[in-house]
Amino acid sequence: MTQAAVPGGMPYLRGSAQGVELTVHVQPGASREEIVGTHGDALKVRVDARAVEGAANGALVEFLAHALGVPRREVRILRGEKARRKVLAVTMPIQDATARLARLLGVESTERVGKK
Repeated sequence: MTQAAVPGGMPYLRGSAQGVELTVHVQPGASREEIVGTHGDALKVRVDARAVEGAANGALVEFLAHALGVPRREVRILRGEKARRKVLAVTMPIQDATARLARLLGVESTERVGKK
């Protein structure tokens, strides 16, 4: 599988044979679901579900599918099921993922994107 980093300052996004791989740092048990920027080389995402019996993983997949505008079945966890740092596969063109994430994050790092 060939992976290519995305130019333009998105170290958490990589191209893959099936679409993109997204590295995220998850904060479970938050008061709301939102993308809050970056955490090192990962995209930081808060989800309201607790990290109990996979609830936070399910909430993360659902939230990212909604945020990226793809069906839930197109987002799956590749690595890190039991860790805060996860790598997810998203079936969508790299150009669409890059544009969507750029819009979600905006130009200001203080801008937050939430579902609620």
